[in-house]
Amino acid sequence: MKFLRPPVSDRPFAIGIPALIWQVLFFYIPLLIIVVTSFLKTTPYGIVGITFTKIAHFLNPLYLRVIGFSLLLAFVNVILCFLIAYPLAYFLAFKGRRIKNFLLFLLLIPFWTNFLLHVYAWFYVLERHGFLNNMLMQLGVISKPIILLNTPFAIIIMMVYYYLPFMVLPIYTSLERFNTSLIEASFDLGATWLQTFRRIVLPLTMRGVRAGFFLVYIPSFGEFAIPSLMGGDKIMFVGNVVSEYILGEGTASLGAAFMVVSCIILLITAVFFYWLLGRFTEPVRDRG
Repeated sequence: MKFLRPPVSDRPFAIGIPALIWQVLFFYIPLLIIVVTSFLKTTPYGIVGITFTKIAHFLNPLYLRVIGFSLLLAFVNVILCFLIAYPLAYFLAFKGRRIKNFLLFLLLIPFWTNFLLHVYAWFYVLERHGFLNNMLMQLGVISKPIILLNTPFAIIIMMVYYYLPFMVLPIYTSLERFNTSLIEASFDLGATWLQTFRRIVLPLTMRGVRAGFFLVYIPSFGEFAIPSLMGGDKIMFVGNVVSEYILGEGTASLGAAFMVVSCIILLITAVFFYWLLGRFTEPVRDRG
């Protein structure tokens, strides 16, 4: 006797149609316009053809150096966020217990306030006569205030502060689903904590690490507000160059071309890191 399956309705999937339409109208179509604009040759009389001149203009060492600075900033931010986020996520998942929800609440509180308030708070901490300089002078570490604002140090501090939750939450989600009996079994077999972490804990939670990596790496590459406010525009990054061209008079197409060049390079590095991180998700038995 055959059992008839109840008809499956596609109506639940229709709920996502408005979001899909929104994404197409306000993300994919504008992105397509930017890409097309970067290849168009225009004159006061209109569009006259396709050109690669604008793309070639940004393949010189000056602009490639700007892209390199942005890649370096994004990579350093990712590494520092990971080094802070993994122990924090581990504590939240395994040691937090009753106060775990409260600690997660504290982690998300900064998102409830305006971004400029965060910047002004760090101005107070890092300025010449601010909290950090005064504390170091009181402790006798320094004899006179040091310059912290408008430096790469200030940029990195603000970047890590702002993007840290994007690394913590995916790792925490992976750790919370982790089977802790595997750690006990590893210790019973004579493995050290470092061996257990390197060959069991880290590989089995690498999916969360990889998600956090790209949630931090890709936005960090195009960040322009933090370098401008905390760095004083002393070092140019991709976001600063794109914003100047896009907001400039008659230079929007150049900004589109530079964005295309930088995004292609970002995509290449992202594919490489995706492959590299994917190797850590291989089964432990295959890695020796």
